[in-house]
Amino acid sequence: MRIGELSKRTCVSVRALRYYEEQGLLVSERSASGQRRYGDDAVARVQFIQQLYAAGISSASIAEMLPCIATGVASPEVLARLHGHRASVVKQIEDLRATLRQLDRVMDGATRSAESGTPCPPRYHEQDGARPMAEASAGSRA
Repeated sequence: MRIGELSKRTCVSVRALRYYEEQGLLVSERSASGQRRYGDDAVARVQFIQQLYAAGISSASIAEMLPCIATGVASPEVLARLHGHRASVVKQIEDLRATLRQLDRVMDGATRSAESGTPCPPRYHEQDGARPMAEASAGSRA
């Protein structure tokens, strides 16, 4: 099938399909006129690539995982990579939750300040390991 048909069947842009090919994720043959030609298996491959991208996996990592689509069986290496990526995502979520908690504290202080007309004090919570900016800056110079 030609690239336009593959694009329609997978709902992936022609530009993205060309990118996949540049990255070694998708293979095509060329017709006598130089047009890309894809086998029927390209649809499943593009769908798999899309699933991995949606999971936040880089094209370099995807290229290393793609051989399992040919066999239909995930290798121990692929599983290890997926577990590693999941652990990384969990860590990012934890970091974002901590950032959100800190932002909520700052917003609470700003709201109290706006409602009372008093200046925002450098509030922090020692259990979180946070220090006021002035103290943190002075500590880094010492």
